[in-house]
Amino acid sequence: MPRQLPTAVRNFTGRAGELAALQLLLEQAGAGGYAMPIAAIGGTAGVGKTALAVHWAHKVAARFHDGQLYVDLHGHSPVGEPLAPTAALRSFLDALGIEPAHQPAGLEEQAALYRSILADRTMLVVLDNARDAEQVRLLLPGTPACLTVVTSRGEITALAARHGAALLTLDVLTTPEAVQLLAGRLGQDRVAAEPAAVVALTELCARLPLALGIAAARAAARSGMPLAMLTEELRDIPERLDGLDAGEEASDVRAVFSWSFRSLTAPAARLFCLLGVHPGPDISLGAAASLAGLAPRGTRTLIDELIRAGLLHEHVRHRYICHDLLRAYAMERARVAEHQPDAIDCRAAVQRALDFYLHTAHAAAALVDPAQHSRTLAAPKRGTAAQWCTDRAAALSWFDAERRVLLAATAQAAELGFDSHAWQLPCALASYLDLRAYWSDWAATQRIALAAAQRLGDEVGQAHANRSIGCAYSRLGSHEDALAHMREAANLFERLGDQVAVARCCLNIAHTFERQHRYLEALGYSEQTLDLARAAGAKMELAAALNAIGWCRIHIGDYEAAVPACQEALSICRTLGDLRREAAVLDSLGHAYQCLGQHAKAIACCVRSAGLSRRVGDRFLESEALAHLGDAQHAIGRVGLARDSWQHALSILDELHDGSASEVRSKLRQIGSDAKLG
Repeated sequence: MPRQLPTAVRNFTGRAGELAALQLLLEQAGAGGYAMPIAAIGGTAGVGKTALAVHWAHKVAARFHDGQLYVDLHGHSPVGEPLAPTAALRSFLDALGIEPAHQPAGLEEQAALYRSILADRTMLVVLDNARDAEQVRLLLPGTPACLTVVTSRGEITALAARHGAALLTLDVLTTPEAVQLLAGRLGQDRVAAEPAAVVALTELCARLPLALGIAAARAAARSGMPLAMLTEELRDIPERLDGLDAGEEASDVRAVFSWSFRSLTAPAARLFCLLGVHPGPDISLGAAASLAGLAPRGTRTLIDELIRAGLLHEHVRHRYICHDLLRAYAMERARVAEHQPDAIDCRAAVQRALDFYLHTAHAAAALVDPAQHSRTLAAPKRGTAAQWCTDRAAALSWFDAERRVLLAATAQAAELGFDSHAWQLPCALASYLDLRAYWSDWAATQRIALAAAQRLGDEVGQAHANRSIGCAYSRLGSHEDALAHMREAANLFERLGDQVAVARCCLNIAHTFERQHRYLEALGYSEQTLDLARAAGAKMELAAALNAIGWCRIHIGDYEAAVPACQEALSICRTLGDLRREAAVLDSLGHAYQCLGQHAKAIACCVRSAGLSRRVGDRFLESEALAHLGDAQHAIGRVGLARDSWQHALSILDELHDGSASEVRSKLRQIGSDAKLG
């Protein structure tokens, strides 16, 4: 009776979901039927496929009273070629007691004999480290009484298509699982004593089980060293992969990755290297095509090859990712490839990727806020596959998907000296970041933009960046800094002769004074904006100025004068079809009606404002409209409705970490106090 399972991993950690799925497969197989049960475990190098398979196999081995067969197929390993099916079959036939002289010579005949022997047996077969589905096809038993577990970092979906295999794809561990792994290797006390260092260590290891095991071994060998010191040591190593080498190929992260890399075709290897210079954290097909300078269809073929090799993962539809250690390895390979005879031009690849993000973001921004984007860009580098969004909703979805990448691309552009990209990309991002209330990101990207424009001596870029920084600071409550940048922007635009931009700066200054409750000063700048907008024939700025005048008049008690100003602004917004600004004007008008005691009109305006704000995706504006709606509802005694409106507003403001949440929270507390007194 063969019992070939290798030793199980000590202190096996996590994978509760995968273990439950394997157990369910076993239970379903035990319930009867004619299908042969197969579990196919996939995932990238070092993610713990073999550990899971062997751990679970040991747990259930007793249910297979005729024994267990195991073979390492060397699909990805340093020993050379993958194990041929005929060699694997001979080893199994030997284990099953068939003398070599009685084994047939032909591969198909060997496979038939193997299946015949297993037909009346209950056995567990583990086919580890397969290159692909074809390598294991002849090693599959033909009976439902046998269970087969296959592991591979290659393409094994054919096992599901042809044999009904249950596919399990392993990802890196969660942070709690990674911490638990370290606790199992180093002891709970040592891990509990330095929680921050332990979490940092798991992130430096990308929560990859192989890397965590190596780090744990290093820590165990130096039991007196604080884990924080080990973490800093690993962080300070110029090449992080150098610190994740336990002295032999099977426990060297770089070597394990290399086994997959060597299996790639030359074009796929080139794309993998280029992924190392992409700013991350993930990449779309269009960006990958631009990075490689190839057509999207051909790029998709190469991406599929990287996925089959376990070097890339489609974590959401049409977006691809690899963990940090694989990115570090790709970066190493890119540096090596730059000095090969058929060198890869990494700088040109970075420029194509930046051109992709800049041109796509610029076109998307024009859909998000048409009034803000009229600049002309330089033509993209040849090989760039820019993407065009069809409408505003698609543009917002694109920005949502790419936000973290766009932030990283902005930083990369500045770091590598692509200064035109470094100021123009934040400019294209500004309206989106404001709309979604990512104000800290807005400020950070515009600081990069300003520094880049200053390096270029580009006054247009400096003016736009100063204005945008000012708006972001105003949103964040840094009012004096905001005013300084806005005034600098107004001076630059005045010198450039752009009166419409000067009007926008004056309006931004007015809004900043509003946020400080300095309404008379705000009114002065709003009226200055009105004059500039009328002179320039700028309808959008005219509507915004009228709305600001109405808002200021409400707060100085001139309610009657506020209404016609807001009504004129509303008419212009509707003529222009600007829903976002229409929502803002409706909120102001509703507040004016509320102050005049015209509560029904106030409620109608606020309901319309909240709905439009939600439709265009402006969370902050929606919260303001809901707060004013609650005020109007409370004024007519609809306390329950007011509570709901204020609660909804509060949930948005808390999510945005906005300071005005305290005002809404105070109103809700007052309702509660009144109810208790009643």
